[in-house]
Amino acid sequence: MYYLLYIGLIKIINEYKAIPKYVKETITMIKITALVVLGCFSIGIYAKDSATEKHELFITKLLTQQVNQQISIKKSVSAILKRSPEQVSEVLAVAFSLYPNDYKQIIQGAIEAEPALTCDVIQAVMKADVATYEEVIEIAVETEPAYASEIISTVAQENPLEMENIVRVAITTEPYISSDIFDTTMLTHPERMIEILKGAIKAVPQQVTSLVKSTLALFPNSGDEVVSAAIRSSEAAHAKQIVDAAVIAGVNEQSAMDAALSAGADEAILVKSDN
Repeated sequence: MYYLLYIGLIKIINEYKAIPKYVKETITMIKITALVVLGCFSIGIYAKDSATEKHELFITKLLTQQVNQQISIKKSVSAILKRSPEQVSEVLAVAFSLYPNDYKQIIQGAIEAEPALTCDVIQAVMKADVATYEEVIEIAVETEPAYASEIISTVAQENPLEMENIVRVAITTEPYISSDIFDTTMLTHPERMIEILKGAIKAVPQQVTSLVKSTLALFPNSGDEVVSAAIRSSEAAHAKQIVDAAVIAGVNEQSAMDAALSAGADEAILVKSDN
C-alpha cells in the first residue's frame, strides 16, 4: 500500500512541472516519510517471517533429533507441548508435515500433554488434512473421553452437515459414557436436536427408549418430531417401545401413535399388547 502511494507521488511530480517551491518541499517530505514507513513495514514483515521460519526450523530439528534417537513421535510431541503448550499449532503443523502417517501418535501425544488443548489439536489436524474426521473423533475421544462434547463441537464446525455421523462415531467410540455425551451435546447444540438423536440411536440402538425420554425431557414440546425421528432411525420392532417412552415422557398417546404411523411404523406392532 505504501509503495503504491509513493509511486503515485512520483507520477504527480513528473506530470506537473510548474508546482510552487513550497509545495515541492512538502511533497519531498512526504516522499521521505513514505519511504521510511515503507522501509520499516518491509523490515517488519521480513523480521516476522524470518523469526517464524527460524522457529519452525528449530521445531523440525528438535523432532527429527528425538525420532532419530528412537524416541517415538508421540513422546516427542508430548514432551515439547508439556513445556510449551502455547505452541501447539506450530508444533503440530511441523509434526504432521514431517510424519503425516503417524497422525494417531501425534494426536495422542498432543492431547496427553495437555487435555485442555484438545480442541486446538483437532483444529490443527483438520487443517493439516492428514486424517478423516471420523478417525480424528475416534482417536481424540479414546484419548480424552472427558472432552467428547468439545470434540464433537470442534469437528462439527468444520463439517456442519455431518452432525449425525459425528455423534454416532463419538458415542460408538465410548458407549459407556453415551448418556453424558448425548445430554451435553444436546444442550450445546439444541438446534441440531434431531440429528443428534438420530446419531445416538444409530450408535446405541438398544438405548432408544432412554434417548427418547432424555430428548423429551429437554424438549417437551417436540413430541411428534422426536417420535418420528426415533421411528425412522430404529428397527421396526422398537416402534412400540418408542411410543410408550414418549407417552411416559408426557406426549399425548394419540399424538405419539399418529407420529409413529406417519413415520412408517406398523400399526399391528403399535397396538400389540404387552401381555
